[in-house]
Amino acid sequence: MKIQTGYMPFREYQTYYRITGDLTSNKTPLLLLHGGPGSTHNYFEIFDQLAEKTGRPIVMYDQLGCGKSSISDDKNLWQADTWVDELTALREYLCLKKVHLLGQSWGGMLAIIYMCDHNPQGVKSLILSSTLSSSKLWAQEQHRMIKFMTPEDQKAIAQAESTANYTTPGYLKANEHFMLQHASGPITEQSPEFLRRPKISGTTAYVTAWGPNEYFPTGNLKDYNYTDKLKNISTPTLVTSGTDDLCTPLVAKTMVDQLPNVEWKLFAHSRHMAFIDETAVYMNCLMKWLVKND
Repeated sequence: MKIQTGYMPFREYQTYYRITGDLTSNKTPLLLLHGGPGSTHNYFEIFDQLAEKTGRPIVMYDQLGCGKSSISDDKNLWQADTWVDELTALREYLCLKKVHLLGQSWGGMLAIIYMCDHNPQGVKSLILSSTLSSSKLWAQEQHRMIKFMTPEDQKAIAQAESTANYTTPGYLKANEHFMLQHASGPITEQSPEFLRRPKISGTTAYVTAWGPNEYFPTGNLKDYNYTDKLKNISTPTLVTSGTDDLCTPLVAKTMVDQLPNVEWKLFAHSRHMAFIDETAVYMNCLMKWLVKND
């Protein structure tokens, strides 16, 4: 399978992209928006198998601020408008007139903002993977799940939030426990190479736009709330989430209840990345969805 990589000039920066398959084929590409902000495209390389199996081209990229894309000291960059402009520019640069658009976690927030505020043309379907339409509801649900942790972990997290000190050993251990339970990991020698590969995470972008961790949004996205706007997305939409996901069933259902043209697939054995935790089931579900909405 052909893999093409390159850089798109964006403002005074550059954005790294990676294409699996042939964009000149007659199949509508799947464009992937990674999480974070700042998580890099790496985990999306699991989707290479979809291109190999179906011949559908897959486009992924490192959003500005992480990975192989430019990383700037200008904190004013790390806001939704920057990443929406970058997405718009990338579609134009790669001539992606028609796409299926999949956003995971923060990438789903980006997709929602893009769809609701910019009314883009040529999006055949939308896949909202383990994402959210309200930062406030997200934080509420994470704190509900924190109540199931050990008293020691709960205390460490509460103390970190009250003192804004996210460096204590107790907090770091508690946060690791929370993320292993609901997000991903651990990375072992048996993990795929693209998960083991060292990557440049966009820590500054993450903290500036979101906050110190998944459950305490303090950045410029803390008031993000698109729940009421979802009714304006007429594009066929697939919501995917896991039963043990940061995107809890309540978070997913809140989106599903508002979207007018929607299906929801809840993965019984998954956390925040169902395409990693239940790869075969996820890919099968996605393949059928894409064919149906081509």
